[in-house]
Amino acid sequence: MVELAWLWLRLQPKSALTLWFKERIARNAGRLKTPMIVALARKLLVSLLKYVNSGVVIAGAIMKTA
Repeated sequence: MVELAWLWLRLQPKSALTLWFKERIARNAGRLKTPMIVALARKLLVSLLKYVNSGVVIAGAIMKTA
């Protein structure tokens, strides 16, 4: 999940989760990056479960058509 969180940051730069992560890191002057990526991984997992179970799209995520 942590690797997925790093990929999410790179591939979804305008999503709400990425903006949340960047704002938290900026507030802490770059410290606590490791615990924050774990928190992002948890939030991403919860958001992905919501998407799979009820179709709620993650805010700001860019979705490709199949």
